Amino acid sequence: MKVPFFSSRFSQIAALVLLLGLGLAIRLYDLTDLPLDFHPTRQLLSALKARGMYYQTLTDAPADQRDFAIQQWKIRAAIEPEIVERMAAFTYQFTGEQLWVARVYSSVFWVIGAVFLFLLARQLTSADGALVTTAFYLFAPYAVSASRSFQPDPLMVMLIIIFWWAVYEWSLTPAPLPQGEGCPKDGVRAWTFAILAGLFGGFAIYVKFVAAFFIIGGGLGAALRRDSVLETLRRPQVYVMTVLGILPGAAYVIYGVWVAGYLGQQFGGRFIPALFLSPSYYLGWLGMLNTVVGSMALMLGLLGLFFWDDEKRRFALALWAGYAFFGIYFNYHISSHDYYSLPLIPIVALSLAPLADWFFAQLSKLTATRVTRLVAFGILLFGLSASLWNTRAEMKRVDYRPETKMWAEISEKLGDKNTAGLTQDYGSRLAYWGWKSITSWQTYGDLIYHDDLRGAQNDFEQQFDSIAAKKELFLITDFNELNRQPSLKEKLSEYPIFAEGDGYIIYDLASTDSH
Repeated sequence: MKVPFFSSRFSQIAALVLLLGLGLAIRLYDLTDLPLDFHPTRQLLSALKARGMYYQTLTDAPADQRDFAIQQWKIRAAIEPEIVERMAAFTYQFTGEQLWVARVYSSVFWVIGAVFLFLLARQLTSADGALVTTAFYLFAPYAVSASRSFQPDPLMVMLIIIFWWAVYEWSLTPAPLPQGEGCPKDGVRAWTFAILAGLFGGFAIYVKFVAAFFIIGGGLGAALRRDSVLETLRRPQVYVMTVLGILPGAAYVIYGVWVAGYLGQQFGGRFIPALFLSPSYYLGWLGMLNTVVGSMALMLGLLGLFFWDDEKRRFALALWAGYAFFGIYFNYHISSHDYYSLPLIPIVALSLAPLADWFFAQLSKLTATRVTRLVAFGILLFGLSASLWNTRAEMKRVDYRPETKMWAEISEKLGDKNTAGLTQDYGSRLAYWGWKSITSWQTYGDLIYHDDLRGAQNDFEQQFDSIAAKKELFLITDFNELNRQPSLKEKLSEYPIFAEGDGYIIYDLASTDSH
């Protein structure tokens, strides 16, 4: 008989509470630093929206600031429902405008997801395997950075995990017999988990439509892990889950595309067939995998599939298949945007559970005495502490707070002049901390993307002339990007410098001294 390493109920609960506490603590470390450590363009999109919502409620704010904040909210692309943004804006009424509010929300979402991931992994393996699953999910370096960001993805991942847990619990309930016999408690349990699965799955898809791939994968894996398609279709809960899962997202898409019209442009450019013939697609995707979960964890997760029994392996394989189809459909983003692979973290974490269960079973045999067991606990705690210290050091390495002063200084230099610029995050930093809007010059990545999508690039001289003819100043703060566009760099050298400082140069496009 297998003896668990965490053998007592107390040790299991204590270990879980420790993991959850440390998981939340590391995410709240350096809480007030600016949200520029992880995909700042996406985070600032949500930040600007939340500020606009907040300023709309303020009656005593300066009129020009209030109008600018609301305008920035309204002109930004509406990609997903503004749930986290509205939560942050509501909280601003009590805290003032503090960007750390969204960081707290995202961190809490991720940690709540850890609780349900533990419950699911324990159902699939044991408490030992579930604790390792939870630890990887909470402390993978990429997971720490991504799960404290101001964007809907941490909320989406939490909802996906709760759906997986609920739908798997539903699948454990026996299907009713043809004669209608069976335990009434089983029927109540089946309906309870079916409704929960439908609600959380539907909410996940509503929060971010891409969750559909992971909801469908998990749902099919749970439903078909031991029943045939025909047997599954005989269960009425399947139809309830399907309807509840479809309705919220479908209602949002119908409203956004055909009623309000703001979603019409958001479904283009996600799938580029030509990429399937390009090695950059496959190499890029592999690079994203290495960034998000790491090659070692990915390998061990895939090897962990061999440690499942057939039924559980079908469920796990369905989760992997959902991610694979997701990556095939969103082929541009999966190979260029690492956070698109964020739902892979709980999938890999679950796949590590059976391997961890086997490992701890062996470790339990080798630590039969109290002393050896304490030594093993100490080694595990040391490894966890070392990982957290490295993550903390990486978070502390860069302090972004001084940037607020730079953007305020740039804003003062620009004044009311009509400005174009090549800046970080398409001018979002200037809009947020400088309260100024500029026309953004395309990045090198944008030029490559549009070339793949449309088969041609705009003529540089024509593009520059169309901007220079209307603008008075040209702001440069992203010098790495400028070096990737030598044509722009050469062209700007023809104009005199209007102002410069630490981290920026402003060229005078309206000067009569230009060639």
